[in-house]
Amino acid sequence: MKKYEIINNALGWLCFLIAAVTYLLTVEPTASFWDCPEFILQAFKLEVGHPPGNPIFMLAGRFFVNFAGGDISKVAICVNIMSALLSAATILLLFWTITHLVKRLIVADDAKEVSVIKMLAIFGSGICGSLAYTWSDTFWFSAVEGEVYAFSSFCTALVFWLILKWENRADQPHSDKYLILIAYVIGISIAVHLLNLLCIPAIVLVVYYRLWPKTNAKGSLIALLVSCVIVGLILYGLVPGFIEISQYFELFFVNVVGLSFNSGTIIYAVMLLASFIWTVRELYAQRSAAMIRLSVFITITLSGMLFIGDNLWVAFILSAALAVWLVRCRHLPVRILNLVIISTFVIFIGYSSYALLLIRSNAHTPMNQNAPDNVFALSSYLNREQYGDRPLFYGPTLNSFVLYEVDGNSTTPVVKEGKPLYSKEVKASDSDPDRYLLTGHKKEYTMAPELNMLFPRIYSGTDPHPQAYVDWIGMRGKPVEATKYVDKEGNALQKVYAVKPTMAENLQFFLVYQLNHMYWRYFMWNFAGRQNDIQGNGEVNHGNWISGIPFIDNARLGDQSLLPAEEGAANKGHNVFYMLPLIMGIIGLGWQAFTSKRGIEQFWVVFFLFFMTGIAIVLYLNQTPSQPRERDYAFAGSFYAFSIWIGMGVAGLWRLIVNIIAPRKQVEASAAALYSHEETAPLRGKSLPAVIVACVVGLIVPLQMVSQTWDDHDRSNRYTTRDFGNNYLNSLDQNAIIFTNGDNDTFPLWYAQEVEGTRTDVKVVNLSYLTTDWYVDQVRRPSYEAPGIDMQAKPADYAYDRLQFAYFANPDTMPVNAIASLQQLYSPSSRQNDWGVTVMQYPNTYVPVDTSAMIRAGRITASEAQAADSAIPFDLSKEGSGVTLSQIISLDMIATSALNGWNRPVYFAMTVPERYYLGASPYLRNTGLAYEVGPVRSYDDKPSINLEKMYRNVTENWQWGGLDKVDDPSSLYLDETVRRMVATHRSAMIDLATAFVNEGIEADQMLGRDSASAYLSDYSRAELPKIRTHAYERAREVLDLMLAKLPLSAVPFSVPDGQQVGDLYVRLGALTENDEDTEKGIALLSDEIDRIAGKVVYYQSLAPWQYATLPHADRYTDQYYLMDLIQTYVYAGGDLEELQQRLTDRGVDISRQNAFIQKQQQKQQQKQ
Repeated sequence: MKKYEIINNALGWLCFLIAAVTYLLTVEPTASFWDCPEFILQAFKLEVGHPPGNPIFMLAGRFFVNFAGGDISKVAICVNIMSALLSAATILLLFWTITHLVKRLIVADDAKEVSVIKMLAIFGSGICGSLAYTWSDTFWFSAVEGEVYAFSSFCTALVFWLILKWENRADQPHSDKYLILIAYVIGISIAVHLLNLLCIPAIVLVVYYRLWPKTNAKGSLIALLVSCVIVGLILYGLVPGFIEISQYFELFFVNVVGLSFNSGTIIYAVMLLASFIWTVRELYAQRSAAMIRLSVFITITLSGMLFIGDNLWVAFILSAALAVWLVRCRHLPVRILNLVIISTFVIFIGYSSYALLLIRSNAHTPMNQNAPDNVFALSSYLNREQYGDRPLFYGPTLNSFVLYEVDGNSTTPVVKEGKPLYSKEVKASDSDPDRYLLTGHKKEYTMAPELNMLFPRIYSGTDPHPQAYVDWIGMRGKPVEATKYVDKEGNALQKVYAVKPTMAENLQFFLVYQLNHMYWRYFMWNFAGRQNDIQGNGEVNHGNWISGIPFIDNARLGDQSLLPAEEGAANKGHNVFYMLPLIMGIIGLGWQAFTSKRGIEQFWVVFFLFFMTGIAIVLYLNQTPSQPRERDYAFAGSFYAFSIWIGMGVAGLWRLIVNIIAPRKQVEASAAALYSHEETAPLRGKSLPAVIVACVVGLIVPLQMVSQTWDDHDRSNRYTTRDFGNNYLNSLDQNAIIFTNGDNDTFPLWYAQEVEGTRTDVKVVNLSYLTTDWYVDQVRRPSYEAPGIDMQAKPADYAYDRLQFAYFANPDTMPVNAIASLQQLYSPSSRQNDWGVTVMQYPNTYVPVDTSAMIRAGRITASEAQAADSAIPFDLSKEGSGVTLSQIISLDMIATSALNGWNRPVYFAMTVPERYYLGASPYLRNTGLAYEVGPVRSYDDKPSINLEKMYRNVTENWQWGGLDKVDDPSSLYLDETVRRMVATHRSAMIDLATAFVNEGIEADQMLGRDSASAYLSDYSRAELPKIRTHAYERAREVLDLMLAKLPLSAVPFSVPDGQQVGDLYVRLGALTENDEDTEKGIALLSDEIDRIAGKVVYYQSLAPWQYATLPHADRYTDQYYLMDLIQTYVYAGGDLEELQQRLTDRGVDISRQNAFIQKQQQKQQQKQ
């Protein structure tokens, strides 16, 4: 057996090495998009990220950052390497997990040695399963970026491997130490991600099957029930209960005793620690049963484990039940109590890392999300309250509305008051004592009961969800008479009809979207194949699973051989596994389940790991349609479990081959020999080649996977997130304020500033966060070289959610200075006591313009001042029934900047939706990737361009994400998010080039006019030809720069960028009489027509139901864009007949375009 252990350890570390090399070669050298920049920032400076936080990840990341050696450009890759090494360690543990499970099925417990054949089966299984998971899509994706999911996967693998180690040693003295270590890892993992708690059912089953000699279905169900209780006690007891009790201590010692903030929390933590130490001492000494009972009761109660939910009666009843049991129990189970107390204690050791968030939040770090600087804010933070609640077992549906109670002339919503809410009291001066203020109670609005339903899956009425429900399942619902108004006794006064989804529709959405699209599709990506890396929302051409087997794929998704190259074979996310991993997994789970009683027990253990980390998450998340990104990373644990079965497929295939090739008597002998030390000679003769074949097949499976997945997981040499974040910042003037909105136009900017020290003079303000008072407080504070943002609002004006929403109630429609309007809003008179709401009396506002001050501040030039308006209007009355805190404060920032002489330029990121512009779109000018607020109005009521600033920023300050640093840009893997950012950059450059062309045309036209525009008024008529030539040269320069730095070989054009670029070159050629420009434009148009023709061929091959699933952009491409391209191509001088023949040869059915093409031919003939 020693030989086996040596080989087992060696091969495990070999798998670790293979995984580590894979991930280190493909790791991203800087931050990735989405949450990664935020996590890297957290690790580097221990700042507070989004709820519910991950302090253990922060501390581990901080350790790895030290290896950057002071080089801030290496900080990101150090955190990414941490993910890579933790992921490799996960593969190591997976290998040992598989070999343990297989060994227990084919080697007798008392065996002294393991035969070569069985070692081949065991180690072949381990290598196959671990390498399959190494090179699987989802796990590899998380392994090469600075995210929490690699760390979470490691914790999952570690606790599962530890319980198997315990299984081998359960009869030995001190074996409980493994269970305590598992509890400690669970405590650590809580501070990384809560996903690790889902391993507990599998762990409890292992304990049950190991300790109970006679197991049955009833016992298994009881074990699962116990595991659910344990999960509930941790998730709904320990985690929130600890905070709840600390709140009681905090309130008493701050508000009553008069100590400073967080004093009560510290006192409670010390008391709890002392209680644990006392209890452990009593359990070990066993001097007094009474003291054991008392100490256990006090410790468990103080831990908060029994404080489940908001109702204190639950805690009281559970505490009483515990006390009764302890008193009435004649023989105390000291070992179990000891295990429970120490396990709870070590869980708290891991959980105590959340003190880091309290400490760092009180330091007012630049990123301090939710500001959890006290236990009341920390409770909201840990409970993710900013994200709202989702119904799970019973609740409202998409058309549900709030129930109202009528009492005389007043109508109020029916509300159930929950726990009291406390906040730090806003101090009038620093000398005021610390105190918590009761700001209200947690409210739960009562919805019309007739519209509630069991297991609600169709529940969101927020756009675009209602239409998405219809798109996914054709939902029609049924009309239901629902109560809208009730009297004080709850009797219905008025009912209205509303549409409620049927239970059949509800279940259909669950099966079709939540289970199939949001889980099984991801599962099949990893083990069958993936169509492409484009996010899918039910379309036949985006993000589906494929097998690579035509008759399976084509029936569902259309002829995949006709799929456009950029969405098919040429898309790096196009992975074809021919379902080999899936087949191996099915063989493995079948072999495990039917091998023996031990096999079926193992099967249920692995199955519940698979289920709890997969389908159970689907049930819990209750996801709405139209998710902003793919969510496969949440199910990595489930795919880990299936990889165990893939590995077991080698052993299963071995037994299957033996059963096929061996005579029946030898097969029976083979089954008996599974647990024997040596096989018989005849059996060995059949078994050895069978196991070799199984191992070869088992090795082919992961090799096939890596041959497909390497190119779409290799992020080396990619710097797009860092550089594109820098481009936003480098589009701004000194000391600027920039409004952002989403993850990908906020976190990269924060990363660039906080980690790499880029443009730390800029204040980045996220408009989504600006709806909260804690974030308004933060932007008022200085950070690095950026002063705090001045505003009219004071903390007392927006504290305690006073300005979450301001209504328009009979507003004055006359334009009012924004400062005066805001001062009225912040005054006590804006509060309507009868209704309990805040009212904005003057929503139609303007910001006066002092052109002299703007010229001095560099906001406009002297020539632009002639075209400047005297005020910038911000008519908020067009926003609906009122305005949010975000709109109020963003207006305040702009108005106060104007009041201070425009000392700080204000920008909106180019990616911020227009609805956030406060109605000021005509007064925004693009300077790169940001629109600057200014007094010059555009002629078309849309944002315009500041030519000089934008040209300088684009040509001198922009960076290109590494696309300009490699010999072959197409070798870089640019996922869909990066490609969208490339498209954003191209769009900005196209707009700039178009503006220069228009400037040249305007200069040309002005040669025949006496007046000049604002842009050209400083120049004499004699200079106009030079201006015209200069404008055309700059337009050409911008277009050439775009094609050189953002090459088409890396990212094809988006619709309609290709047409616009080709047309611009053709126009430049005509305006400057430059044939090279014309030829380049025609060539670009021709190439774009060929590319789009490939798409159209596929679209035209689809069945009507498949065509109907295409996104709007693709249907537009098929029905209109190709014809627009043809028209532009023909006008540019392209050969129409040659084009028509080319399209026909490509397989395009041009019958739809024939009439259009004939018109173009007639026009061409008329020209001739």
